Amino acid sequence: MSQQKISFKNSNNGNITMSAVINFPEGFNEDQKYPTVVVSHPGGGVKEQASGLYAKKLAKQGFVAIAYDASYQGESTGEPRQLENPYIRTEDVSAIIDYLTTLPYVDQENIGAMGICAGAGYTANAAINDHRIKAVGTVSAVNIGQMFRNGWENTVKDADAMPYLLAGANARTAEAKGESQTMPLAPMKEEDAPNEELREAWEYYHTNRCQYPTAPGWTTLRSLTQIITYDAYNKAEAFFTQPLLTVVGSNAGSAWMSEDLISRAASTDKTKYVVEGANHMVLYDGEKEVNEAIGQLAPFFRKNLA
Repeated sequence: MSQQKISFKNSNNGNITMSAVINFPEGFNEDQKYPTVVVSHPGGGVKEQASGLYAKKLAKQGFVAIAYDASYQGESTGEPRQLENPYIRTEDVSAIIDYLTTLPYVDQENIGAMGICAGAGYTANAAINDHRIKAVGTVSAVNIGQMFRNGWENTVKDADAMPYLLAGANARTAEAKGESQTMPLAPMKEEDAPNEELREAWEYYHTNRCQYPTAPGWTTLRSLTQIITYDAYNKAEAFFTQPLLTVVGSNAGSAWMSEDLISRAASTDKTKYVVEGANHMVLYDGEKEVNEAIGQLAPFFRKNLA
C-alpha cells in the first residue's frame, strides 16, 4: 500500500469533512511509528496537484506524508465553495495534525509541515500557533495577505489596498442577498497574465500541464475581507522557534516573501535555499526543480524529525 485516500470530520468545524491522501514509505508497517509531514496546497490548488506531488516524493524518502484539500475546496466539504479564508486555512493545518495524532503509526513527537505558495504561508502561521509542528519547510512561499496588499513584487503600499477591503465587504452584502461574487486567484485567461511568471500560473491551472476538475482557479470575492488584513508571519519574531527551511527560485517575483519569513522568524535554525534559474511556478511541477527541492527538504525533515 503506497497511499490511502481518507475523509474525516474537521476538528475545528464538525460540519466539514476533510478529504486527504496519506502517502506511505516503502515497507510501511502500521505497527511502527513514522515521522510525518503535513503538506498544504497553494491558494486555488488541490491535493492532486503540487502538494500531492511533494507528499509522494517525501514518502519515498521514508516519511508518512499527507496532502489534503482545504475546507470549502477540492473534495473537502463546506459552503460557500472556494472560500479562501486564511484563518480557516491556517486552522486546517492543525485540524490535520489533530487527526494524525489518532493514528497509531504517526510519531506524535515528530510531525513536520510544509506548503507551497500560499500553503507555505498558512503552514508558517500554523507553526507559530501550534508547536506540535516540530519543523517547517516552504516552497515558493507566499504570505497571501502581503501578496494582495503589496503586489506580487512588493511594489504597492498597504494603504492602497483599501479598495480591496471595500470590494470584499460589498461582496459579503451581495452574498447575503443571494448573489455570489468571485475573483481569480491566478489568471483565468492567458491574456490576463501581467507577466510570464503569472502566465505560467494560468498554464498550470488551466491547461493540460496540471489542471484538475476540483481546482477552478477562483475564490469568493468575500474572502478579501479576511485576506487583506492577514499576516501569515504575525508574531513570528516571538513564537516561530522551530527549524525552518525555505526553498525559493532565484527568478521568483515572490522571493521577497520567503526572505521576509527568514528575517522575521525567531528560529535560530533557519535556512534559505535558492534553486538557480527557477521561478515561482516551476517549483510546483518541474521535474528537475522539484527533485532539487526534495533533495533539501528530505534531509531537513530527517534531521529535525528524529
